[in-house]
Amino acid sequence: MGLVVHKYGGSSVADAASVRRVAQRIVDTVKNGDDVAVVVSAMGDTTDELIELAEQVSPNPPARELDMLLTAGERMSAALLAMAINDLGFEARSFTGSQAGVITTGTHGDARIIDITPGRIVSALDEGDIVIVAGFQGVSQTTKDVTTLGRGASDTTAVALAAALEAGYCEIYSDVDGVFTADPRKDANARFVDQA
Repeated sequence: MGLVVHKYGGSSVADAASVRRVAQRIVDTVKNGDDVAVVVSAMGDTTDELIELAEQVSPNPPARELDMLLTAGERMSAALLAMAINDLGFEARSFTGSQAGVITTGTHGDARIIDITPGRIVSALDEGDIVIVAGFQGVSQTTKDVTTLGRGASDTTAVALAAALEAGYCEIYSDVDGVFTADPRKDANARFVDQA
């Protein structure tokens, strides 16, 4: 019994049926006595589709505006998952990276997490809510602009959130077999990381 962090990638929340399955898994974890904070990626290929759309509109989109656009995918997943959990009779609340207290550097498209100040997350958990956090994003400490952390960074968000919340453990649900130095589906040189 304690706090656990789950992270679900884009293939895990690719469509409505998948979102409902994930919601059930989370509810089952809560029924077993744990508090749950969840980090989600954008659904399926949403990020790629948003990049393609941006490039159709502008051949060289400003990095700030691209970050504003790309963070929409994770926000959609978080809100939809919270809705599915609420339909199962449990209270869930979704948060953007900024609302979750993910403080970053100001580099658009490849920001780094400086700190996580999870006050709102802790309050929601204390009230008995399941917390859903949009991964891959934060807010710049200096400019207060929305930032993205680079592709695949919802995993980074989950691990950083678990550390900030002093969670018992962090489970990352993915469609690849383990942790790699890069996405093995896109990088033939990606190496499996046995331990860190």
